Amino acid sequence: MQGLFWLDDEAWAVIEPLLPKNQPGARRVDDRRVISGILHVLRSGCRWRDCPQAYGPYTTVYNRFNRWSRRRIWRRLLEALAEAGALGGSVAIDSTYVRAHRSAGGGKGGPKSRRSASRGAAGPRKSTSPPSLGRPLALILTPGNTADIRMAGELLAAAGPARRIIADRGYDADHLRREIVERDSEPVIPDRRNRKRPVSHDPPACRERWRVEAAINRLKDFRRIATRYDKLAANFQSAVALAAVAAFWL
Repeated sequence: MQGLFWLDDEAWAVIEPLLPKNQPGARRVDDRRVISGILHVLRSGCRWRDCPQAYGPYTTVYNRFNRWSRRRIWRRLLEALAEAGALGGSVAIDSTYVRAHRSAGGGKGGPKSRRSASRGAAGPRKSTSPPSLGRPLALILTPGNTADIRMAGELLAAAGPARRIIADRGYDADHLRREIVERDSEPVIPDRRNRKRPVSHDPPACRERWRVEAAINRLKDFRRIATRYDKLAANFQSAVALAAVAAFWL
């Protein structure tokens, strides 16, 4: 049907081998149709109940997304593709704010399960670390008032070995530079303006940071990523992971 998103044969050949097999219970509804429906919702930003009938009952589409989110299947799908495509070259790290819609409040499980905005922040942040091709290797969700540099170590661990680590001034700290060197990588981070002891960096390599910014902008083409509607942090992180798979790997 015109205007609807469907996984083509080439895209399906990439992800189909990575999906769960031989699961207990009743025969599963067509994976390709349901995942296409999930991606349509993420792209269009519509409510789950407004998912077109062409994808089957909206409850089936949402329940598949929610169940597989609890089992981390969407995030493992991204991790598997990222591991297979990692190049070990330059890695850039950055973060962005995502505005939380009022419907994102009230999730069960307390603040940790929601990770909602606080102290005037505009919403939760996603951090991403793509290699030279601009494909995301790691995505971490934090509360909106979390400083960029606090998540740098976790991002580097998730991204794996790299020749260079590229970041903006928000990541300029001696302890992070030491950690990067200990990983046998070269830090490419401009100095903060108030730094007393300047540290040299490679300006041409630093300009490659545009790739991570472009990757974030591309993810925000998915309307349910640009604005967070999900109550639970795990579901929003799963949505970001699946959007990354669709945008960069299919």
